[in-house]
Amino acid sequence: MKIHFIAIGGSAMHNLALALHYKGCQISGSDDEIFEPAKSRLAQAGLLPGEIGWFPDKITPDVDAVILGMHAREDNPELLKAKELGVKIYSYPEFLYEQSKNKTRIVVGGSHGKTTITAMIIHVLQYLNIDCDYMVGAQLEGFEVMVKLSDDTQIMVIEGDEYLTSPIDRRPKFHVYQPTIGIISGIAWDHINVFPTFEFYVEQFKIFAEMIPETGRYIYCEDDPVLQEMSNHAKIRASKIGYGVHPHRIENGITYLQFSSVTRHASRVPKEIPLQIFGKHNLTNINAARLACNAVGVSDEQFYDAIQTFKGASNRLELLRKNDTCAIFKDFAHSPSKLRATVEAIKVQFPFRKLVACMELHTFSSLTEKFLEQYAGAMDCADIGIIFFNPETVAHKKLPPITSEMIFNAFQRSDLEVFHTAKQLEERILTMNNTNTVFAFMSSGNFGGIDLKKMTEKIM
Repeated sequence: MKIHFIAIGGSAMHNLALALHYKGCQISGSDDEIFEPAKSRLAQAGLLPGEIGWFPDKITPDVDAVILGMHAREDNPELLKAKELGVKIYSYPEFLYEQSKNKTRIVVGGSHGKTTITAMIIHVLQYLNIDCDYMVGAQLEGFEVMVKLSDDTQIMVIEGDEYLTSPIDRRPKFHVYQPTIGIISGIAWDHINVFPTFEFYVEQFKIFAEMIPETGRYIYCEDDPVLQEMSNHAKIRASKIGYGVHPHRIENGITYLQFSSVTRHASRVPKEIPLQIFGKHNLTNINAARLACNAVGVSDEQFYDAIQTFKGASNRLELLRKNDTCAIFKDFAHSPSKLRATVEAIKVQFPFRKLVACMELHTFSSLTEKFLEQYAGAMDCADIGIIFFNPETVAHKKLPPITSEMIFNAFQRSDLEVFHTAKQLEERILTMNNTNTVFAFMSSGNFGGIDLKKMTEKIM
């Protein structure tokens, strides 16, 4: 197939372009901005556009399909040309569904934990040599791309984002995937620019749950009261399975999963395995992944054998560096629920160390005064809480200015430290005593351009 990508530089889009290129498709693309790592990865594969911008001449009658990225706009000149020529136009989710409509689709939804649960399922299946296609929102160790599409697999594992499908399709992405096995990890209001009320946001998850066919499975976190309430009232046809935190214990900074193993004589023997990850949210995510793997024929014994080698997804409680007295993590946490879960997880894992939690307000929601109230208490577990926001980001998103006072009031913590420039933030971090300390840097951005790896070296 000859496929053209409008907005090829996006994280998901460039990975799909690479996956289709490796599959043998003829790929072209355009974008008005392409950043790293997409730029280097596309260049290495010979797919980097020669010029930045939109070029309608790239859309010719011999193009089999156009894949439209969320970054593009409705009046994009290449999109208009594709419509004029009658070229088949897919959104990113529509194309993935088209490629997997005859497969068992495990779709992982939820306001938090989607990437990790998806990554866990993929890891376990690969460990057990069960071939699957997949789409996950972060780079996984040992995987060249975040998307894999093939013709001969029976399973596809998809991270089911609730954000919009495309500029011309206002459906949430996870509705388009039409799950066979659907997971919802939890519900915490997000994307208020698209879902202006909490009730409207929750409704999208209800629709997702009700889409799962009678022959499928609906797997949900019953520890989440909002999700539990929604699941009790939704008209769910699939088998409904709730889950919570997996039994465990923590010793010397290592978390051990506890479970029973069935012997040949049908007796149950207590067992435990060490994990390379930690945190209450990850121990909940593990149960979601286990139940999904059970649904495609993986036994608990096989699952536990595989999961102990799982190191986590990139930017999800990722250890940057550690020594005997200091550890430094980075995490994608940006929403209130994610921030709270990450801070609490690190404090529980390292109870006798000082925790320096540094979070960047970067998303549309987090930079909105009304939504800021959702962060109340989210940094309470940190010994030192630091918030960074870039006024230029606020202006770029065309939002009203926010002030330090708004942030103090929102987080309800008077000793919070607030910084507006990368230089001030870095100077503050580097003057701290790092003995018996854990640093956590949490953002979906880059703290105004700070190189975390270089700053980590300076801290150490």
